[in-house]
Amino acid sequence: MPAKTEYVTLKTDVLIIGAGGAGLRAAIAATEAGSSVIIASKSLLGKAHTVMAEGGIAAALGNVDPQDNWKVHFTDTYVEGVYLSNWRMVELLAKEAPDRVYELERFGALFDRTPDGKIMQRPFGAHTYRRLCYTGDKTGLELIRTLQDKVAHSPARILDEFVVTKIISVNGKVAGAFGISMRDGTFKLIECKSLIIATGGLGRLFKVTSNSWEGTGDGLALAYRAGAVLNDMEMIQFHPTGMIWPPAVRGLLVTEGVRGEGGLLYNKDNERFMLRYSPKKKELDARDVVARAIYQEIIEGRGSEHGGVYLDITHRGAKYIKEKLPSMYMQYKEFSDIDITKERMEVAPTVHYHMGGIRVEPDTGSTNIIGLYAAGEASSGLHGANRLGGNSLTDLLVFGKIVGASAASFAKNSNQIKFDESAVREEIDRILSFTDNSGTNPYQLIDTLRESMSKNVGILRNEKDLTKALDTIKSLIPKIKGIGVKGGLRFNPGLLACLELNNLILSAELVVRGALERKESRGAHARTDFPMRKDDVWRKNIIFTYNDGKNDMSFVEVPELPDHLKELGKEV
Repeated sequence: MPAKTEYVTLKTDVLIIGAGGAGLRAAIAATEAGSSVIIASKSLLGKAHTVMAEGGIAAALGNVDPQDNWKVHFTDTYVEGVYLSNWRMVELLAKEAPDRVYELERFGALFDRTPDGKIMQRPFGAHTYRRLCYTGDKTGLELIRTLQDKVAHSPARILDEFVVTKIISVNGKVAGAFGISMRDGTFKLIECKSLIIATGGLGRLFKVTSNSWEGTGDGLALAYRAGAVLNDMEMIQFHPTGMIWPPAVRGLLVTEGVRGEGGLLYNKDNERFMLRYSPKKKELDARDVVARAIYQEIIEGRGSEHGGVYLDITHRGAKYIKEKLPSMYMQYKEFSDIDITKERMEVAPTVHYHMGGIRVEPDTGSTNIIGLYAAGEASSGLHGANRLGGNSLTDLLVFGKIVGASAASFAKNSNQIKFDESAVREEIDRILSFTDNSGTNPYQLIDTLRESMSKNVGILRNEKDLTKALDTIKSLIPKIKGIGVKGGLRFNPGLLACLELNNLILSAELVVRGALERKESRGAHARTDFPMRKDDVWRKNIIFTYNDGKNDMSFVEVPELPDHLKELGKEV
């Protein structure tokens, strides 16, 4: 066994942190461009949170509704982002989505079909037309399976169960990354010419979330500490329907595909309450609207037995449900002993997606740090204040390809940046410091943080609660240095918790500070003390920059639409 202070050095053109849909699609693009690629995955390959995106991929193919086109998709996305999105990112998404879906099909993905053999499309919340291309309710899983197979047949090297703990940059340029293999406890330095962050979101800041265990804001914290700008951190989406019972699965996603296939929402009085909140769009209104409606029913005493509401798909019949929603059928059967072909589901809002993240340039996915890129949920700018269902899978396909190609092009024309080994030694010392078992249990601090975030930074926010959350975060920051766990470096979940805690607390602070500063209600950010949207004051992005240990906040006006996109509103 090597000594604890030893490390292995690897070299590559492009390093990708994260092996979800965005990371895998970026790897395909980078290897096709001739770059050497290493993918560093915190989890096992194929276990990414992308598999939880069940309902479909949004793309204006027009297979079911021929009148659909990229212009309508653009307008739906931009409007539901409540005018906070980067218009160019939305334009790229809407225009390139059909090509990326057909490309995925050529890679081997299987989709449900129309009677004449075209890719089937289903309705989803706030989409004007039936636009979601799907594989039952396992679309994310099929996407990951397809991309994983493609990457497995490429020259890309995969380091799974590898936790990146530091991005090394010199004078605003990327030089590499450092981390630890949980599998064997060895340290590795990966020197690279360009680096892509594709680590997903931060849903594990909260007690009730649909996010898998990896979503602890790692990529955001890594990029931020390296000097990258973060954007729209306050914008967190609550999916309207997560499982509510039994407690062990509370928050587990109940796909929007259930409502897309005709599922109806009822309160305990058997009232279809969405007719009251949204008479036109009903159950298929935007996620923020439906989530707040469900929350309102619950807090006003019209909730279900276990504190949710009822979602009913039984009227569609057993054969239809088992064909269109096989995962949901099995999920409820196995976890709750409920047959959704005969019984209603109990659901409640669950933290689902982070619209904020690393600020990127639309056409390349590059950040303000030279050689650093971001894609997928770790990046920001596309979804604005509220994401449309199905756009997350489209996002990772469209921008995964763009970012992979851009990072490869940059690497091809760049030299490896040299850096001082002291940065590596300092990081090794920091990691080893957590193995002092006399310290505070990190899980205690994580539980305190999650309890506070869940209680004070929820669907409806106000200054009093947000200030409480910020006070809790400030009280936890000095305690980080005192945490410690038993055991060594190999397969030590306690050590992983120590490493994640730093990222969780940083992410939480920026989320709360942004939410306190935005004194209005817009999209997923709803404040009871500032219930109105204020376009004259707040149609701007809140950005954070790390300077000498301080989190500096500033504001950037959202770019106005160019003339050719302004005309779309009139056309649509």
